[in-house]
Amino acid sequence: MGIEHKETISKIEEVLNNQVRPKIQMDGGDIEFIKFEEGIVYVKLLGACVGCPISFFTLKLGVEEALKEQISVVQEVVAVE
Repeated sequence: MGIEHKETISKIEEVLNNQVRPKIQMDGGDIEFIKFEEGIVYVKLLGACVGCPISFFTLKLGVEEALKEQISVVQEVVAVE
């Protein structure tokens, strides 16, 4: 794993932990970083997010937009089970 990749992962985790997670936790959910591969961030939605009908919008309009806005190499965010 190259230094650029490690720096990208560090930045992803920073955005998730400091900006995204607090907002999701306010609604009883949580998010866990799984991996970053070929421009795709893989996360796991937890708590109230599991099975929530609007979790897709949280993922795409909240998490994905926040990451893409701050980290140019992020192309997409995908939730894993």
